[in-house]
Amino acid sequence: MTDLGQSGRALQAQSRKPSSDGLEPVVPTFGLLQSTRALEGGLANAPIDAAHAFRAMLDAMARPGTIQQVGVAAPPTPLGAAAGALLLTLCDPDTPLWLAPSVATDDVRAWIAFHSGAPILGRGEARFAFGAWEDMQPLSSFAIGTADYPDRSATLIVEVEALEGDARLTGPGVEAVARLAVPDGEAFRQNAALFPLGLDFFLTCGDRLAAIPRTTRVLGASDSAPAREAR
Repeated sequence: MTDLGQSGRALQAQSRKPSSDGLEPVVPTFGLLQSTRALEGGLANAPIDAAHAFRAMLDAMARPGTIQQVGVAAPPTPLGAAAGALLLTLCDPDTPLWLAPSVATDDVRAWIAFHSGAPILGRGEARFAFGAWEDMQPLSSFAIGTADYPDRSATLIVEVEALEGDARLTGPGVEAVARLAVPDGEAFRQNAALFPLGLDFFLTCGDRLAAIPRTTRVLGASDSAPAREAR
């Protein structure tokens, strides 16, 4: 957990950095940081909880379509538990993020400032983005990396209503075919076609998550599946 002094210094440093897309960094005031709600809901046992969340994240990325449970954080609503755990595990004062207006409440921004110190910037500069699928549009507004540095891309954490579904996933880490609910299969197919560039995705639902990295292909209705499907 980051203490108030560290958060304050991080916020002051970020407030002096202009955004390359012309947007000023969105940072909470110290009045917001004093909110009791901002001090709650972090990782109760930071080393153990962070390791648990990181392992769930790695397992989800390594085996696209599998559902992992990670309820180690309790962020303010409307940020979900799994999304909050990912944020606390992946984001720090050197990791800019973007919040959709639907989740960018004062309580959420103060919670992020206190527990991670991550600066909230514009879409084009964000390494991580949080929100619903419709909030993420257009996907082209996020960084997809470059030929020399494909890792300089954004990871989108998308809160969905359900993870179980009938969309068919195939690719590295998937034994034949996995099934998952996806918001827009065509958008994921277009993203996979950009490889090695592209976006990576976590789908979160409450305290559960699944991943769709850029290496994963979401099959269309006319695509043939491998002979043996994963159960």
